[in-house]
Amino acid sequence: MYKFKSLIIAFVVLCLSACFPGGELDRHEALLQGPTMGTTYNIKLVVAKDFDTQPLQAEIDVLLKQLNQEMSTYIPDSELSRFNRSDSLAPVAVSKGLKRVMAEAIRLGELSGGKLDVTVGPLVNLWGFGPDYRPETVPSEQQLALTRSRIGLDKLQLNGGQLSKSEPSLYVDLSTIAKGYGVDLVAEHIESKGIMNYLVEIGGEMRLKGFKHTGELWHIAIEKPVTTERAVHQVIVPGDNAVATSGDYRNYYEVDGQRFSHIIDPATGKPINHKLVSVTVIHPSSMTADGLSTAMMVMGEEQAYAFASQNDIAAYIISKTDDGFKEQITVKFAPYLK
Repeated sequence: MYKFKSLIIAFVVLCLSACFPGGELDRHEALLQGPTMGTTYNIKLVVAKDFDTQPLQAEIDVLLKQLNQEMSTYIPDSELSRFNRSDSLAPVAVSKGLKRVMAEAIRLGELSGGKLDVTVGPLVNLWGFGPDYRPETVPSEQQLALTRSRIGLDKLQLNGGQLSKSEPSLYVDLSTIAKGYGVDLVAEHIESKGIMNYLVEIGGEMRLKGFKHTGELWHIAIEKPVTTERAVHQVIVPGDNAVATSGDYRNYYEVDGQRFSHIIDPATGKPINHKLVSVTVIHPSSMTADGLSTAMMVMGEEQAYAFASQNDIAAYIISKTDDGFKEQITVKFAPYLK
């Protein structure tokens, strides 16, 4: 995975007039928790006090297990692992879920000019941020050139329900978008049960709808982008939307005083090296917000803000300066600020 996600769920007490029909006493917030995709999920549901959450949680666990079996690069016999391992160039039929995620990954890759590239996994591994051990030395230009020759969205094709590659060793890693899809999948399932007030979080990706049991809107805190502490930088009120944050301030290493981020620029094959430290995106889809926040982190401060503005994206951009941090907020993001 070449993306670090970090959002703190903040419950900020505000006196809002909204309330549920029939009063608040018959409702409460039920908490569902469990492991998934190498991290955890946390779900808050506003339901009647006698609502049995066990059947719903069992259904959610089945959905997430199936997602893993489709898209994990850590499960040897997953659908994606089999595709990566095969050196065949022939199209293969893919599941509905994998098709949905691949289609959005390719769309966002094209929209961002290749800054989001789900084939960049070999470079991530080369720099020591994948399942392999960290390299003892910085990769050589020759190693970078050889690895870069094996990546690229132009080597990946999705036609209908058929996925194919033009490079036998092409390796697809959906970690920059799959957790967001998982959030969407769970949220859609919750809504199918008639529950319209919830918060779903998987590994930092979130999607929210409606109100807390008290009638207050859900509040989310964006983390201060520093390594020395966990503190709130800004509180937002996303409404019925998803929230994703990408940053490079925790997952990195240093060699001879030089800092190497886990976020890799596909254009150079190297870790990003600019002053942008955090991007938060609000969007109806967690999967889309997930991918966009990573793409913008790769771009850097000026390009990310221009990209978000041109594409009407709700984005909150934090850059480091000699005096601290600088925030840039797109017009579409401003209404969500507390």
